[in-house]
Amino acid sequence: MEDLQLEYQRLKRRHLREKKELQDRIQAMKNSVPKNDKKKRKQLLLDVARLEAEMEQRQQRELEKYTELPPASSNLDSVSEDLAKMDLENRPPCLSRAQRRRERRAALQRERQKMAAAAAEVGYLASCRRDEEEKLAVILEAKNLEMKEIPADSHCMYRAIQDQLSFSVTVESLRGRAANYMRKHVDEFLPFFSDPETREVYTREDFFNYCDNIVHNAPWGGQLELRALSHVLQCPIEVIQTESPVLLIGEEYTKKPLTLVYRRYTSSFGGEHYDSVKPAEAEAEAEAEAEAGAVRGVASWFL
Repeated sequence: MEDLQLEYQRLKRRHLREKKELQDRIQAMKNSVPKNDKKKRKQLLLDVARLEAEMEQRQQRELEKYTELPPASSNLDSVSEDLAKMDLENRPPCLSRAQRRRERRAALQRERQKMAAAAAEVGYLASCRRDEEEKLAVILEAKNLEMKEIPADSHCMYRAIQDQLSFSVTVESLRGRAANYMRKHVDEFLPFFSDPETREVYTREDFFNYCDNIVHNAPWGGQLELRALSHVLQCPIEVIQTESPVLLIGEEYTKKPLTLVYRRYTSSFGGEHYDSVKPAEAEAEAEAEAEAGAVRGVASWFL
């Protein structure tokens, strides 16, 4: 019985450690989502609720076998310290076994309902994701393009642009150059820097803090950063999406545009996302064959 008590204490300590680690993870998730992005914040709350529900349900199952365990013997130091700190006069009345079982069943039922709601939300998002992918495939096929997936993180927009460029550049450099351009042309960008819900225009100080955030905290990129990069690279950037026409930024430039794909539904966790594109396989093969034919023609000319 003493071994079982020790095992139970170890399990409780592990549960506390897991809860602390989850809270740290949740805090990191919150820090990665801009406070003014209502859609990502809403998705974040759903993901946090799902993670907490999954952990609570699993820990509850692990504690089931210790339900009828009698109190640990008083020779355990940790239990003795806890007893010494108890205010016996303020202790609530002890619950009977039947009451404890009813409370456990009620708690499990609440968790099942919470999990069912989360599952329904995940199913809805999966359906939206399939519809979006099908529509994007049609749009890209008309342009002889295929989607090239970019890792789903807060750098995805910059990585998609990086993939489109013919020269080598780091994501950090793209972030820094975008932020510097925005700082130097604050009057060009400030009228479009507003709360997405209330449309309230932010102050210049808020704008400069936002520019600092681009470099130091790696938030998701959006239309402001795309416009800045189109000026920095002196190249148009087109964004293919399903719920709106193709967005063309930097149309004053005459170079071939960089092409990005904007997806609103990528995963139950990631949410909105940017991908790159590549020529469709048939188009790529035709280009390769044309280049090979040109090389053979040059070679035969020399023979």
